[in-house]
Order: sequence, then structure tokens, then C-alpha cells
Amino acid sequence: MKISVITPVYNAEKYITQAVESALQFEDVFEVILVEDKSPDNALEVCEELVKKYPNRVKLFQHPDKGNHGAGASRNLAISKATGDFIAFLDADDIYLPNRFDAERELFKTPEVEGVYGAIGVHYYSEKAKEQYYPIFGNRLTTVYKKHAPEDVFPGQLGMRGSFGLFSIDGLTVRKSAIEKLHPVMKTSLRLHQDTEFLFRLSFYAKLYPGILDQAVALRGVHENNRITQVDSGKIKPSSTRVLLWRVVDQWAKTEPSIPSEIRLHIKRMHRSWEIANAPFIKKWGMILKYLVLDYKSIRSGLYNINFR
Repeated sequence: MKISVITPVYNAEKYITQAVESALQFEDVFEVILVEDKSPDNALEVCEELVKKYPNRVKLFQHPDKGNHGAGASRNLAISKATGDFIAFLDADDIYLPNRFDAERELFKTPEVEGVYGAIGVHYYSEKAKEQYYPIFGNRLTTVYKKHAPEDVFPGQLGMRGSFGLFSIDGLTVRKSAIEKLHPVMKTSLRLHQDTEFLFRLSFYAKLYPGILDQAVALRGVHENNRITQVDSGKIKPSSTRVLLWRVVDQWAKTEPSIPSEIRLHIKRMHRSWEIANAPFIKKWGMILKYLVLDYKSIRSGLYNINFR
């Protein structure tokens, strides 16, 4: 295997060295591609030191205007520079564990396997972070709860296969040829959840198989300044970002004719449920009453109303 590890870097001077070196422990990792996204801290300088220390394996890029464009645009740039046959992802404050590619080495011997996903765990960078976020994350795995056939991964991620679970981009390895089916790879209009939207589309176009699901292959770094951690904890109103995610998914579904009609309807209802959740009180109840008449199931089903009730 010849793996390119994709890492967007923003405000991560404290974490990026540990992340990069956790990837370089593997002979399979041909290169780690860093895209520094105009960090306000000294992350650029730390990245430059990593290039000097590992000149043949660590590559550093910035956007052409050296500006800040977000994780999605940074991943797109890194993928365009990748020369490996496989793509893996690693956020700048996360780390790979020694078993990270154990399943991939076997599964990718089969040509029809286009991607492999595994479980990730949690690493708290400080006692303060643990005190704040342990009640939310604990030491639980982020994982898919059982092995699924590739055709069930897309509807499973959308919530159409019962208790499916979920997987993170840090636990994903995919053939570069499969990623090239997506145009664009990451939707840069999303500043949060662009990785979730990417995983939705990837699982529709590519055959993704389960790797190690019962133990972590990577660790998510939890610290006080992580934006997605703040969403998960409720510090940022979840509906304000989820409605943007599902709007983009809904727009894509409307333009992808090969998506089955029942899945397209489900996506439409999910988008609407987050619109209701994000609406002001009076508008929210107006929408609930309206769709009780026009689309009863979308209001009464727990699959949807859990988002706004």
C-alpha cells in the first residue's frame, strides 16, 4: 500500500507534531500532506520544522493566496497534491494508533473494496477538557455497531437502517480512484460537517467495507477550542449547523437521478426537520402544523421529530 495522509492544519501548533509522527510510524504511509490554513498561532513554523525533519515524507502547502479557506478546501488541495494510491485522513489534533491499517492491508487485496472504515476513540488533551467533555464523550468508541454490506452504508449513515452508528473520517482509508468519483471532493460552502457530507456522497458512489469496529484505530483529540466539540456539547446550537449540512445534502440529492426516490424523500424530510428545529418559536409551530397536514409522517415519525421536539 502507498498511502497519502491528508491533514488540514489550523491553530494546531500544540498538536500537529504528535499527529504527523503517529502517521509516520507506518511504512505504508508514503507521505503526509499538510495544508496550513493561515493559522493565528505558530502552526506554520511547526509544519516547516516537520518538513525539515522528515523531508522525504512530509509535504507542506498553503492556499495560493495564503489565506484561510477552511478544512474542506484544505483537504481538496491536499488530495490534488497526493501521489499515493490510497488516501487516509488525519485531523491535526488527532492521532493514529498502531493498528490503524491492519484491516486495510488485507481488505484492499480485493479490488472491489474501494474504502475501509474503522472505529475511533477519544483522547483528552487536558484535565480541563476532560472535565468539560467527559460527560458527553466518555471513553466511547465512534463506530458502526455491526458489519454491513457496502450497499447499506449510505442509507445507514442517513439514519435509514435503525441503530447504525457512525464512523469518522479519521478512521477511513479509500482508494484515490474512488475519491475521484466525487466532484468536488469536499463541499467548501460548509465550514462545519463538510466531512460528514463527504462521507454521505462517498458511501453512495463507492463500495465501503468495515474494518476494525470493536477497538479504536485512531483517537479524536478533545480540547477546549475544538469547534466541532463545541457543537457536540451544545455550546453552538446544533440545528444552526445541521440545517446547513442537510440543505447541501438535499440539493445534491435533487440533482442525482440515481438516488432511489424513498431515500430522496428521507433526505428532504431530514432537511425540513432541521429547518423546523432552527426556526423561531412561532414559525416553528406554524411549520409543524403545516406539515402535519401535508406530510404527516415527517412530523409524527420519531426519525424526524427527534431533531425538533
